[in-house]
Amino acid sequence: MAKIEVKNLSMIYGGVPEKALEMIDKGLNNDQIRKQTKQVVGIKKVSFSVDEGEIFVIMGLSGSGKSTLLRCLNGLNKASAGSIIIDGKDISRVNPQELRTIRREKMAMVFQRFALLPHRSVKDNVAYGLEIQGIVREERYDKVMNVLTMVGLEAWADYYPVNLSGGMQQRVGIARALATEPDILLMDEPFGALDPLIRQDMQDELIEIQKKLHKTIIFITHDLDEALKIGDRIALMKDGEIVQMGHAEDILFSPINEYVARFVENVDRSRALTASSVMVKPRSVVYPKDGPRVALHVMERFGMSGLFVTDRNGVLIGYVLAEDAGRISDTGERQLDSIIIKEVPSVAPDTSLADILEVIAHTQIPVAVVDEQNSLKGVLVRGSVIAGLAGQRKEA
Repeated sequence: MAKIEVKNLSMIYGGVPEKALEMIDKGLNNDQIRKQTKQVVGIKKVSFSVDEGEIFVIMGLSGSGKSTLLRCLNGLNKASAGSIIIDGKDISRVNPQELRTIRREKMAMVFQRFALLPHRSVKDNVAYGLEIQGIVREERYDKVMNVLTMVGLEAWADYYPVNLSGGMQQRVGIARALATEPDILLMDEPFGALDPLIRQDMQDELIEIQKKLHKTIIFITHDLDEALKIGDRIALMKDGEIVQMGHAEDILFSPINEYVARFVENVDRSRALTASSVMVKPRSVVYPKDGPRVALHVMERFGMSGLFVTDRNGVLIGYVLAEDAGRISDTGERQLDSIIIKEVPSVAPDTSLADILEVIAHTQIPVAVVDEQNSLKGVLVRGSVIAGLAGQRKEA
């Protein structure tokens, strides 16, 4: 179910937005509208929805409209046309008091430049939103220490922002946003001011926090690698419009136009793609009681030198090699138990290719892709991984 729905949203900078909106409807471009009306188009008929618990990344170059769009979502920018529906309510049409309540209770903002209050300690910065909500001191500090522990800063509660590194200050900003327990996090290039290594650490930390809290997050960035790493879906903006929207694979493998193609041409595919995007379905498996002759028959049929072994529910047990199956077949054994290799290399579906390459390079057994229940979901073979890195969509 959609947590946020944006429908035909436009935002015009200028005193007479109606003229610009009329010209948008007639198909005029942004330059024509600006020259004829002196109005500037910030957002132009943007529509999308965000599911509950999804990280939705909006990206684009400077001036593409991404930050303008984010500020429309919390009412800092007033939309000129269209609707912003959160939990069924169009917040673009509520009165100022209702909007303030929605901001306090449903959403929180994380800024690029931290926006910490220098005269407040770390814990008092984190507690700020709770104070605004009227939470009593003891309760708000309990909440503060919980979120500081989550971001690894509990030992820094009584220090001041000046005592912290940039990455630590951004952790404080994230903790402040989480303290009010919002449904929605709006993150405006939150890691853009950080050094590259710290930025990667913060991306990893956000992913770990999301696994625990399952917030609905709208994340703004101009960095495609960052978008591909953390986003469930990505919207790429240009001149106030969304030019392409979809999953990472959609953007990488099927750019809709030359602008998108140029955007993705230098991306590090090993970081962007995951096991699920390059795995192939296992052509066949065997069960422990099938016996060596059945295993050899299946291998011969599919031209394989080994097979994965699962139980009847698809849970991975191990792997058998053709030479071992042939050996015990000659002795008359009827089950595979004695030759099942239990130590099988395996990865989760969301493991990046960068983390898989070394595993593949040092194993003679195909790498299994398994879910949290250890069910076999796919197989990584060198050919499919190389095709993914080369930018070719694999066939399932």
